[in-house]
Amino acid sequence: MIVVEVPAFIAVTLGIIVYFLGAFLNRKVAFFRDFNIPEPVSGGIAVALATWGLYAWAGRQIEFDLSVRDYLLVVFFSTIGLNAKITDLMRGGRLLVVLLGLTLTFMVLQNLVGLAGVIVFDLPTPVAVLLGSAALIGGHGTAIAWGPQIQEVSGFAAANEIGIAAATLGLVLAALIGGPIAKGLIDRHKLSAPEDEDTDPIVGLEYHEQEDTAAGNVTHVGLMRAMLTVHIAILLGYLTNEVVAGFGLKLPLFVPCLLIGIVMTNTVPYVFKKLVWTSGSRSLAVVSEFCLSVFLAMSLMSMQLWTLAELGGPVLGVLAMQVAMTVTFIVVLVFPLTGRNYQASVLSAGFAGFALGATPTAIANMSSVTKRYGPAPLAFIILPLVSAFFVDLANAFIIRYFVGL
Repeated sequence: MIVVEVPAFIAVTLGIIVYFLGAFLNRKVAFFRDFNIPEPVSGGIAVALATWGLYAWAGRQIEFDLSVRDYLLVVFFSTIGLNAKITDLMRGGRLLVVLLGLTLTFMVLQNLVGLAGVIVFDLPTPVAVLLGSAALIGGHGTAIAWGPQIQEVSGFAAANEIGIAAATLGLVLAALIGGPIAKGLIDRHKLSAPEDEDTDPIVGLEYHEQEDTAAGNVTHVGLMRAMLTVHIAILLGYLTNEVVAGFGLKLPLFVPCLLIGIVMTNTVPYVFKKLVWTSGSRSLAVVSEFCLSVFLAMSLMSMQLWTLAELGGPVLGVLAMQVAMTVTFIVVLVFPLTGRNYQASVLSAGFAGFALGATPTAIANMSSVTKRYGPAPLAFIILPLVSAFFVDLANAFIIRYFVGL
């Protein structure tokens, strides 16, 4: 087997190309277009299939240097924080609590489905979390972190590979089912976006004209101001993460950056009243959309789909059970309890995204829906707070409990 390593610069360049490939496919393939499949997903899956073919027929394994992808993720979550106003959070307080309760319930159910799956396929019971919340709602990072511990506890040599495979396939499924779920709910209940929402179509962020230009166009000054603000948030987030780690609490770097962004946007403009603040600007929305699109494209194009084929039946069987449970949970509980309105349908697409994949997938799902049907700005503030912050904390305790069983 020959390993072909793709350096970071070329990987990022390919990520941008993959986005445009996805946009082309969405124009040409009715399913992608009609069911709101995000462009990075369409292009990323196509490239992942191509690298699988190269692996199978030419014996060459493509490995991408994804170091820049992590930077894009942190920038993206910082932009989400910088657009989160306390007034909006207060307005969505009840919805935040409801979504958090639904998420905690779902995580338990996800591990119960994983437990049923490992019993059916005669696998060690601790592996259940690697086919449940550790790999799915937790994503690759959590699966990789818990894989060696599950392997040690269970003595199952392929535990780490199963976790990574489940997280990989979960990401694909999350990106594919979110749009169709939202479309089904919107069509069935004849929903539409409220006409009074003042938002930019880019990732559903609230938009108001500042100093991009008088006409609201993006300028180099606006982009530089947005990037400087984001970098300050990341710097403070990194320092916060170091302090938190000193107390024994490990969080992904994007979580404190998200929180610092929220603190900054709700304090700095009120202290420095003459400062032109980037929150809500079109420039910040462009930065956010760019980072999300390239991050997701790189994540999907780098999937090693042959690992799924090698593990075969057990992973596919349990994930089929997980998808069925997820769709049922969203239609029966998430949509009705979050309002049974247009915003609830957008949140349903987002819930599917992070329940089986990751928060960026959730945002991409919601963005794809809102670009077609109209804005739902509150959904873009509430969901990341639940999926990117509370979930990581709660998941650690839930995983420990199920592994203890």
